[in-house]
Amino acid sequence: MNVLDKKAIQHMIAARTAKELTGPCTVNLGIGIPTLVAEYIHDDKVFLHTENGLLGVTDVEEEDIDPNLVNAGKLPVGEAIGASYFNSANSFAMIRGGHIDVAILGVLQVDQTGVIANWAVPGKNIMGVGGAMDLLVGAKKVILAMTHTNKDGSSKILKECTYPITSTRSVDMIITELAVFKVVDQSLRLIELMPGVTIEEVRAKTEADFIAD
Repeated sequence: MNVLDKKAIQHMIAARTAKELTGPCTVNLGIGIPTLVAEYIHDDKVFLHTENGLLGVTDVEEEDIDPNLVNAGKLPVGEAIGASYFNSANSFAMIRGGHIDVAILGVLQVDQTGVIANWAVPGKNIMGVGGAMDLLVGAKKVILAMTHTNKDGSSKILKECTYPITSTRSVDMIITELAVFKVVDQSLRLIELMPGVTIEEVRAKTEADFIAD
């Protein structure tokens, strides 16, 4: 996969994920593909939240970047009209208090019950858990926006996670470049194929068991 293909795939996943957001709702976007979802939200009743203390996150043009205004992933962001600032403690109180309607997360692995691993790879130094554990517990709905496979072609949707799990809570939906799954009663249900994708391809690239609606 070349860089252009990778970028196109990431944006395709982000665009499909944005279709799941209908206002009024407060949404937290995780690091990676989830940050791209902001580009495809056209509902002014969808309010973006970042755990470092801003509600009303928007995209920002390069010439308008303020180096002091970033999201939890240290990426520059803009502020919508009516945006509000607060400290990190209040931000996490919003999450833990059930005030985030949707969390969109990236992932290293997800198992066939919807349990995810997205914060640690044994033997490697990566960014760490951030707000993912809190979002999994506190958000009303959790959507994964992720590539279906690793760089080597191995499945990221597994029978069981091999990395340390983030939370025992199952996510609600998984969106990849190949398919859309819902997690129902801790089982994966394939509800949609991406354009040009066959169910045989999904089965070949998915280690986990799933039911095809």
